[in-house]
Amino acid sequence: MKRFLAAAATVLSLAFATPSFAQTPPNVLVIGQIAEPKSLDPHAVTAVNDFRILMNVYDGLVRYKDGTLEVEPALAESWTVSDDGTVYTFKLREGVSFHDGSPLNAEAIKFNFDRMLDEAHPFHDTGPFPLAFFFSAVDSVTAVDDLTVEFKLKEPYAPFLSNLAYPTGLIVSPESVKQHGKDFGRNPSGTGAYKFAEWEANAKVVVTRNEGYWDGVPELEAVIYRPITDANTRIAEMLSGGLDIMVEVPPDSLEQFRTDAAFKVSEQAGPHVWFLILNTKQGPFATREIRQAANYAVNKTALVDNILQGTAEVAAGPTPPAFAWAYDEALEPYPYDPDKARELLKEAGYNGEEITFYVTEGGSGMLDPIAMGTAIQADLEAVGMKVKIETYEWNTFLGKVNPGLEGKADMAEMAWMTNDPDTLPFLTLRTEAWPDKGGFNSGYYSNPKVDELLEAARRATDQEERAKLYREMQPIVQEDAPWVFVANWKQNAVTKASVENFKLQPSFFLMLQHVAKPQ
Repeated sequence: MKRFLAAAATVLSLAFATPSFAQTPPNVLVIGQIAEPKSLDPHAVTAVNDFRILMNVYDGLVRYKDGTLEVEPALAESWTVSDDGTVYTFKLREGVSFHDGSPLNAEAIKFNFDRMLDEAHPFHDTGPFPLAFFFSAVDSVTAVDDLTVEFKLKEPYAPFLSNLAYPTGLIVSPESVKQHGKDFGRNPSGTGAYKFAEWEANAKVVVTRNEGYWDGVPELEAVIYRPITDANTRIAEMLSGGLDIMVEVPPDSLEQFRTDAAFKVSEQAGPHVWFLILNTKQGPFATREIRQAANYAVNKTALVDNILQGTAEVAAGPTPPAFAWAYDEALEPYPYDPDKARELLKEAGYNGEEITFYVTEGGSGMLDPIAMGTAIQADLEAVGMKVKIETYEWNTFLGKVNPGLEGKADMAEMAWMTNDPDTLPFLTLRTEAWPDKGGFNSGYYSNPKVDELLEAARRATDQEERAKLYREMQPIVQEDAPWVFVANWKQNAVTKASVENFKLQPSFFLMLQHVAKPQ
């Protein structure tokens, strides 16, 4: 530990020194993140930026199989599902302990889900738990014996196992929650490959390897996550040697790294949508024709080709094409047609009312958001829409957008990376997902037919039936245009050439258990 602390001190002193002299220490991986994490409590966060840390500190009952979104065993070595799809029984691994030394058992699993779902639970106040409704179908959790836990669902719920593999399903130490209460997010304890060591605000989060990890001791001694919100600063740090890995490389810098033998560039398609939330409750976008006009007015092909330089594809609707089994391939994106946009604006009686547009400086999957926002502003103004941009740091931005746009803005950038075709529409397009009801439908879109289809799809245990329902939903949402559908992104990262066994995942998480950095 003394050797690690000395190494950590070295890297931090060098990281903020003259870039040309910055180097990372042996066997310690330094990652340039896009923002400061909001919390290290997996039940309290929603951003992939935070998930990239949490997936290495915690485990879930299940996890995504390497390179896929298929579910495989993790803390649960096996499970069974009742014939009617409402009872899931998990058998836990023996001998697993949390980082604080307390045992993993069925009571610990029950504590985790009761804490999120039961408002009367003594530690429910350690929330909020914004994605707890991933598990809203759960009726009860029972510790059958020390290593057996049973989930009874209110009704069949097809995405249940996939949601258990998502970070909201990661298992935290009940003893640490009891000890730290609302400060647990700054004092995390899980069962993962790395243990929490330190969090220095706006400087670093440090995790050290778990020597007793049930799935094999990691190669690395430690990982340091550095929040560097400015992309140019991240690039400079990467080029100077102050970082071993940089995530979300701006498109115009990818070629620079590709042609330099000192670096390796990784790219991976995944279920991602970059879009503009439109306030359908008040202001100009309460009128469908004006929302459609915005979709015609924005030149998405130019955004993808020029700003994103081919690192994304134009989005057609709310479901990413990465979910091939559920994607409506017949759906064509809105074409760039400024004349059609002007015609719709005139028919709808748009009177030049100013549109407030929230833009972020950067955040999970946000695709060069300032440049994108500026180009979108120009496209909308070219058809006669007056647009005022307000720009915010990522966590501040989320604090404004997630509670809803009512009374604040008409439009906001947003990006989602999802684990199942249910996730994004269910959390952002249902009437019951309005912010005041606990969801992320920040633009207040409501269509009873969409609600009906999404509810039916999550109850359907047959994948073909689910696919049919999702494909029926997509053109309805596209025509209603609650969003401007912009792009589906291919994630990227750059590593030093010396970093071994690193790969991106379709989940967008960084899995570091097998990553090595030979001295």
